[in-house]
Amino acid sequence: MLIDCRVSDLDEAARFWAEALGRPVDLGHPDSRGNYRMLKSSADEPILEIQRVDHESRVHIDIETDDIAAEVARLTKLGAKAVDRLERWTVMQAPSGQRFCVVRAQRAGFSENANRWD
Repeated sequence: MLIDCRVSDLDEAARFWAEALGRPVDLGHPDSRGNYRMLKSSADEPILEIQRVDHESRVHIDIETDDIAAEVARLTKLGAKAVDRLERWTVMQAPSGQRFCVVRAQRAGFSENANRWD
């Protein structure tokens, strides 16, 4: 889950969400850099990430996959629309209007826990 924050001070936003959610900021995480701050979470919990953005603040989910093109095609058949295709992910919009991203697998053990679509 990503918490998109349109702020100038990302560290302050990360501190707020860390306190609000009871999960400390993980500055040692390799993805806590630039416009991103990771919050600590266990392997069986959703990834919690604070992201500085230029659009309105909101919350969005990422759908992890080992094949972005195939997952985008599957979700398109379900009624989603690709909004923006970036180098490492695709921004999509659900038929109900929510934006979300399709991203490469983020955590160890992905293949053991992944849904398999036929």
